[in-house]
Amino acid sequence: MNTVRTLNDWIPYRRSSRKSRLRLFCFPYAGGSASVFREWLDSFPPEVDVCPVQYPGREKRMAEVQFTLMEPLIDALVKGLLPEINIPFAFFGHSLGALISFELALRLQKRGINPIRLFISSYRAPVIAKRKSPMHLLPDAEFVERLRKYNGTPEAVLSNCELMRVLLPTLRADFALHETYVYSSGARLSCPISTYGGIEDPEVNYNDLKLWEAQTTQSFKLKMFPGDHFYIHNSRSGLVASITNDLMLDYRKCYIEQDGINTGTGV
Repeated sequence: MNTVRTLNDWIPYRRSSRKSRLRLFCFPYAGGSASVFREWLDSFPPEVDVCPVQYPGREKRMAEVQFTLMEPLIDALVKGLLPEINIPFAFFGHSLGALISFELALRLQKRGINPIRLFISSYRAPVIAKRKSPMHLLPDAEFVERLRKYNGTPEAVLSNCELMRVLLPTLRADFALHETYVYSSGARLSCPISTYGGIEDPEVNYNDLKLWEAQTTQSFKLKMFPGDHFYIHNSRSGLVASITNDLMLDYRKCYIEQDGINTGTGV
């Protein structure tokens, strides 16, 4: 893997390629970091510049204050990512990352900037009311116990008191983002949406994902993979293949509409 450091703190590393014609920004789940998508860098064609997004408060941004409210985070993301949006781009977000990417796409749309597609993974459509009581303010022991039920954090990490002391502020901040978020019905996205989920996910089911269709005026796709809420790890190859297929079609359509011809340089 030929990765390079970048000058943009929001995108800590990416694959070096002069062939990049399209950017795929990847937004991790609660408690996750850009490293969740490190293995994705070489999984896509060289024309796709995979950009794992790094939120403040983790890895090399550990000293930065985490966001606990959605609007300020979106403000910061717009400022930080706009310099990277100079070629066609798409968003992929898993769980909390799906909600963040959705709100970011809405904000950019107000500026007349649209991704060629939004990929939503393992997050219920925003019109669905929250089903669980908030946990970001729970005492540490109760918070960790609730966290354990999501099956996304290794038991070795959850039982390591010193490590959890470091991780808890970030985890609480991320859950606060989700639990304080209030959906505001309004404009729908003018880009296609593809949604994905795990067949065995106890948190997000097929019908929860199907309701995302109401959030776009364009085409909608839904596909389920073997696995639970974190199916993206054990079903990565199939997921990447599905994303790549949609990106190929969107990319070619984008250039046909802009140039009036098919340039033949599709992904």
